[in-house]
Amino acid sequence: MLENLGLLGLFIGSFLASTVLPFPSEALLLGNIALGNNIWLCVFLAGLGNSLGGMTSFGLGWLGKMEWIEKLFKVKKETIDRMQKTVNRYKAIAGFFAWLPIIGDVIAITLGLMKISPLKSCLYMTIGRFTRFAVVGILLQFFDGRFIF
Repeated sequence: MLENLGLLGLFIGSFLASTVLPFPSEALLLGNIALGNNIWLCVFLAGLGNSLGGMTSFGLGWLGKMEWIEKLFKVKKETIDRMQKTVNRYKAIAGFFAWLPIIGDVIAITLGLMKISPLKSCLYMTIGRFTRFAVVGILLQFFDGRFIF
C-alpha cells in the first residue's frame, strides 16, 4: 500500500514505523531511492517522519497512560521500569538511541514518562534518527546506488 505513495508513503511509513507498526523504515527508504528519488530528499523525509513518530511515542509516555502504552505499543510496565534505570543515567541523551529496533519505542516512551525535557529529547532523537538514515544514504552513494544484498 505505502509503496504506491512514493515520497508521501516514505514519510507516512517512517512515521508509523517509529510508533505502532513494527517494520523497518529503511526498506521504504531504499525502495524510494531505487525508484530514482533523490537520496537526500528521501533521507530528509524518512528522518522527519521517524522523528515525529518518536515524539508521538514520547508524548504518549508524557501522558502516562499505561493502558494506552500497553495497547498501542505492546510494551509492559515492567519493561518500562527496567528502561528507567538507563534513561535516569543518561537523561535526554538516551533519545539518540531511540531509533534502535525493539528498545527504541521503549526509550522514547520512558523519556516521556520520566518527564525528561521535551526539547532535549526531541533533539537527541532527531539526531539519532537522521544519522541512521544518512548512513544508509552515504552507503548507497558509496556503492554507486547498487544494492549490496
